[in-house]
Amino acid sequence: MSIVNNDFLILFGVLLAVVAFLYSSVGHGGASGYLALMAIFAFPVSVMKPSALLLNLFVSGISFFFYYKKDFFKPKLFYPFAITSVPAAFIGGMIPLENSFYKILLGIVLILAALRLFGFFNSKETESTKINIPLAMGIGFGIGLLSGMLGIGGGVILSPIILLLGWATLKETAAISSLFILANSIAGLSGYFMGDKTFPTESFYLVPIAVFGGMLGAYYGSGYFSNKVLKYVLATVILLASVKLIV
Repeated sequence: MSIVNNDFLILFGVLLAVVAFLYSSVGHGGASGYLALMAIFAFPVSVMKPSALLLNLFVSGISFFFYYKKDFFKPKLFYPFAITSVPAAFIGGMIPLENSFYKILLGIVLILAALRLFGFFNSKETESTKINIPLAMGIGFGIGLLSGMLGIGGGVILSPIILLLGWATLKETAAISSLFILANSIAGLSGYFMGDKTFPTESFYLVPIAVFGGMLGAYYGSGYFSNKVLKYVLATVILLASVKLIV
């Protein structure tokens, strides 16, 4: 495996499993965390985006399975986002974009969302309100396009929005986000391949590690973590993602 120095393979593997554990416990695929790790370990840029999307497929799929089994998935809350996000992610996957200003702006927004979950801006969970379908479709399109361009699933953006608007509980949000990420990752990878790009086969070596961490995280997140613990884990994940975007 040549994408990272052999001296750091063990350390990278351990950190990859930890990231997969944290993200899957809140229904996320972990792409923003994987991208951050790969940047730190000096992975080639050509490897980072497709690898993150590939790992997203497995980890978000596992996470959705566990949350679905616990009956937290609400289809009526998922479809408005997915209808617009999937085609937008496909389009975004074909666009090679590096927009530093937009990523910094998004990072700041995510920091504010994370601080709210930590309790800085009225930390009580909002009572469930009826979803605004046109607004949800607009949000889905924007997140989907960004997801495809940056190589993320979009759950780290979608989750705080759903919670801030009071459309779902924490665990319902995790279930929605996991399937949302899975769908966007498939669309993003499809768009990536449509751009006549080759897939780095070394990425498949990372899959078993991410699956291991993802299974543990989804198992504990869906069944054993309390809403309070889940809220702080989600806030930590969002904060890590925002730092990655800004730095």
